[in-house]
Amino acid sequence: GQSPEALAAVRAAGERDFGESRVQEASRHWPEPPQGVALHLIGPLQTNKLKPALALFGAIHTLDRERLARALKAAQDEGAQLPELFVEVNIGSEPQKAGIAPEEAEKFLDLCRGELRLPVTGLMCLPPAGVEPAPYFALLREMARRLGLARLSMGMSADFETAIAFG
Repeated sequence: GQSPEALAAVRAAGERDFGESRVQEASRHWPEPPQGVALHLIGPLQTNKLKPALALFGAIHTLDRERLARALKAAQDEGAQLPELFVEVNIGSEPQKAGIAPEEAEKFLDLCRGELRLPVTGLMCLPPAGVEPAPYFALLREMARRLGLARLSMGMSADFETAIAFG
C-alpha cells in the first residue's frame, strides 16, 4: 500500500529488504527485479500468480498449503529457481487466517523438504490480533528449533519489537 515515492525514499535511505503483500502490486513497484534489493512476499500467493512471483521475490513467507507446495515443485522441475521459503503456521488456529495448523506443521514440512525437496528455511506466523504475541512467538521459535529450521518471520508493525526479542 505504499507509493513508489515512499519506496524510493526508504531505498535512498539505505533499506535493502522490502516486504510486499501482493504480487500484482509488487510488479508495479518493481517492474524489473531490482539490483541490491531483497523482495519478500508476505501476503498470500495464488498458484496462478506463481510465475511472476518466482521472477520477482527472493523469499516467499506464505507457503500455506499442499497445492502451492506442489506447484512450486512443478515450477522447479521446469527449471525455475525457487526463492527461500517460509511455511506459514496459523499459530492461533484462527479459522479466518491461512496457514498450516500447528499440529500439522511437522507433517507438512516432511512433505515439503522430503518428497518435494523445496528450499524451506523457516516458519512464519501472525499471532491473533489484540492479545499478547509473546507466547505465540515463543511457540513458533520452539517449533522451528524442533524442526531444524533457522529462520523466523513473525508479527506485524505493532509487535515487531516482541518478534525481534523472540528471534
